[in-house]
Amino acid sequence: MGELSILVVDDEPMVRDVLSRYLSVEGFGVRAAEDGEQALVQYREAAPHLVLLDLMLPKIDGYEVFRRIREHGGQTPVILLTARGEETDRIVGLELGADDYITKPFSPREVVARVRAVLRRSSVDAAPTGTGVTNLGRIRIDHDRREVFVDDQAVRLTRKEFDLLAALASSPGVTFTRTQLLEDVWDFAWDGDTATVTVHVRRLREKIEVDPSQPAHLVTVWGVGYRFEL
Repeated sequence: MGELSILVVDDEPMVRDVLSRYLSVEGFGVRAAEDGEQALVQYREAAPHLVLLDLMLPKIDGYEVFRRIREHGGQTPVILLTARGEETDRIVGLELGADDYITKPFSPREVVARVRAVLRRSSVDAAPTGTGVTNLGRIRIDHDRREVFVDDQAVRLTRKEFDLLAALASSPGVTFTRTQLLEDVWDFAWDGDTATVTVHVRRLREKIEVDPSQPAHLVTVWGVGYRFEL
């Protein structure tokens, strides 16, 4: 496959330097940017396999950088770097479709582990699954093409939204805990932080439910998790 490349975007020189050194030692090709404008230029020039993106950037903030990447059809995995305790930043980032987030201060080894986990998951996502098509009433899931149709209309999902729907729909009527879904879909327990599951379920409801406020398919089991109903 060749060397995998990572774009590190952070306005703190020490953070850029430490992450670049650790990732380079692990065999990744690394580019770095100190502000949003540089990040977009580097993204277009380098076409990285993954982006480590700080949200608080000069010139163009991380949210806008992320939006522009996605608006132009870019599906490159993105891991957000957020300040500790800034839950709103994490939730908004996840709602935009981020693949993971890491709070500062962090261990460089943790970052490398998260990078590998996300790249491994995105590699699996890109490969044919060979499981065919699942028909669930109004909803049809084409696993090979990674496409979802609701009432025969194509619905555009992010990678994680598709994986979450496929996981829940794999066993209709079975309740999955949020921790189970984190481990199955994100391949990482995230220190027990299950907010990302809640966010992604909410986004999925908006895309596949007739009335997201009264979901018929993605049902909440209070105090436990979620299940898919036909």
